[in-house]
Amino acid sequence: MNSDFLPTAKPMARLIEELHRLPGVGPKSAQRLAYHLLSASEEQARALAEAIVALKEKIILCSSCQNITETTPCSICQDQRRDRSLICVVERPMEILALERTRGYKGLYHVLHGAISPMDGVGPEDLKVRELLARLQDNKVHEIILATNPNLEGEATTMYLQRLITPMGIRVTRLARGLPFGSDLEYADEVTLTRALEGRQEV
Repeated sequence: MNSDFLPTAKPMARLIEELHRLPGVGPKSAQRLAYHLLSASEEQARALAEAIVALKEKIILCSSCQNITETTPCSICQDQRRDRSLICVVERPMEILALERTRGYKGLYHVLHGAISPMDGVGPEDLKVRELLARLQDNKVHEIILATNPNLEGEATTMYLQRLITPMGIRVTRLARGLPFGSDLEYADEVTLTRALEGRQEV
């Protein structure tokens, strides 16, 4: 961050620098947040600090679907009402929240924690692909829905997974093209996501 933006008080300067590291937080936004926290009560500041520490200490990945959770398996994987023959593959945990809001999907999930992006140095080995393939060995899964984001990285990831999974005799589908190219799944509205799920197509 440009030193012109930093105050002379070292604790404030450090906080602004740390806030600026967050995605989407520019120098001025980091300053505003820091000064807001300075004016907040000590109780509010401690509550925020404790929430951040608890996030790092208590959140783990589900041993099955790789979603974030406090206990493993997660509540979705433990839910016996879910259709265990169906797995929807997403890039990030927040996309599960978007799909769950539709109330139209009753299967299980798998989180890759990213997408193939050679430009960013992210290859298949950096994703939770091995864990996904391990889940397909018991022949209980009949369909994989590839719900990667409709952009170049998502398309590359979809094609890679399709080449791996199709020879296993499992149906591979993808969300319908109701989602605009270049957008992220988490920002799509419930109606668009529901239609994309209902209109999924063979890959």
